[in-house]
Amino acid sequence: MIPRIHKQGSSTCGLLNYLYGKGTREEHVDPHLVASFDSMAPDPGRDPSATKEDLQRLLDQPLHLLDEAQRPDQHVWHCSVRAAGTDRILSDEEWGDIARRIVAATGIDPGGVDDAGCRWAAVRHADDHIHIIATLVREDGRRPDHHRSGQRAQAAARLIEADYDLHRVAPGDGTAAKRPTSAERHKAERQGQDRTAREKLRETVRTASAGGASTDEFFDRLAADGLLIRKRIAPSGDLLGYKVALPDDRNKDDEPVFYAGSTLAPDLSLPRIRERWALHAEADTEGEREPVQPALPPVTHPAFARRRAAAATWQALLIIDHGDDGMAAAQIAAAGEVLDALAKTSAAHTRAELRQAANAFERASRSHIRAVRGHDHALRQAAHDLVHSGPALGRGEDGATTAMVIDMAVFLAITAANWHARKHHGQQAAAARQAAEHLRAAYQAAAAHPIDALRQRGQRLTPRIRQRHADLLHQVLPELADRIQAEPGWPALSATLADARQAGHDPAALLAEATHRRELDTADSISDVLVWRLRRSAHLPAAPESPPATSARDNRRASPSNPATPPAARAANHSSCRP
Repeated sequence: MIPRIHKQGSSTCGLLNYLYGKGTREEHVDPHLVASFDSMAPDPGRDPSATKEDLQRLLDQPLHLLDEAQRPDQHVWHCSVRAAGTDRILSDEEWGDIARRIVAATGIDPGGVDDAGCRWAAVRHADDHIHIIATLVREDGRRPDHHRSGQRAQAAARLIEADYDLHRVAPGDGTAAKRPTSAERHKAERQGQDRTAREKLRETVRTASAGGASTDEFFDRLAADGLLIRKRIAPSGDLLGYKVALPDDRNKDDEPVFYAGSTLAPDLSLPRIRERWALHAEADTEGEREPVQPALPPVTHPAFARRRAAAATWQALLIIDHGDDGMAAAQIAAAGEVLDALAKTSAAHTRAELRQAANAFERASRSHIRAVRGHDHALRQAAHDLVHSGPALGRGEDGATTAMVIDMAVFLAITAANWHARKHHGQQAAAARQAAEHLRAAYQAAAAHPIDALRQRGQRLTPRIRQRHADLLHQVLPELADRIQAEPGWPALSATLADARQAGHDPAALLAEATHRRELDTADSISDVLVWRLRRSAHLPAAPESPPATSARDNRRASPSNPATPPAARAANHSSCRP
């Protein structure tokens, strides 16, 4: 259940006209009163003899206790309360009780021993929500104590959900981005848009800031994405802030509708974006300044950028698990930049799920725990590399390394969800889990071809090699060996172990290291996870090389039955020995 406190108004009659009207899209059906301050207010919806003016005069009567100069300009308080789409339809009596609990919790009409609260009425014009209108002058002429009424209403809603067995909404902490207003939603619907201008701008600005390194680069990206930009400049010439607008989003005067970065999301204000570009971070140990790692060489190939992002993601997992709260918050915030960069540069068959993952994770990237910037350098560098290396084609090394980094990103999202859950950040934990589900879907699309190619190579291994790998698996992972061998990806893991041996590595040591790095129980496919961990740590090609096309004549020459074929040549033609 979501209560929402709207901006205070100056016209009781104007709001009543809306509540008892047909709605902007004829959506108001049977508007009627479900509760009021005295349970006796006139109902213009159901009583033919009552008018909206009657209700307006009753609600505004306390205003006349004050001299005209003392009356507040903005005296209309408005709160909407909406049930979840999965909730049962509540009766008028239930909605009336909910309205009384909301006005009591917010200080509008405390009830009990205080019988001089504000006058209010609750109107229902749909199955799933009500509107509460109140006059912000008490019966005794004083102003109500409704400070932080939004937070107080949310706390009351959590208790109402439990009492009425409704969908439980994760409690918020005030760090969420502002929701689109009803006017913005209706405007988008009229224009046939699936999202509001606010939501489009938030995603575009967030993506433009991902991996950025300077103000100029940030504004260049915004301009390249087609946004209109207004910069706020101080008399000294310093840049103080910015606003953005969509070219086709206009007001009634045909002027672009601009949004300040801070109104799109708390971390999209110019000062907060600039914090990411800090070169140093305060170390918590001994109060000394800890230098950030030097910039890595520039990356120009998408596959290399994705390999580096996978390595940076692994480092982030360790920091979230073992670092302090400020360092962990910085890693989670920077992880959002990596997801934005992946969504912007990945191939078409993974882009939609990656965009949804990035949009969901946006909520997980903010909390009241302040991120200690600088410790997130590796992830921010990875986001920068992904953007500057350009779009991936989604095949060969590009596709395989995309699967590799998404596989690591799934674990990062789960780790972020667990961290937020330990801190009792309900909304952030839920958002991170939602992002993990989208990442799993993106992984399936990205990994299908490279894993299948590795699986085919594994199936062509000789029985002796396959048995050696099975024995190795039972030696290193006795509790999981049977489960892994039953997975479709086991032949791909076997092929990877063969590649590692040919590259000069000890497969047993690599496998032990990969399994001890992090738990595997949350993996959908343990064999897939181990494939990417082994190929990354052993610096093996992410995608197996396709064997060169050969003629029938070449095949006869290379046949093991041909005595003219040297043993070394026959071994070189064995697909299991080629990385």
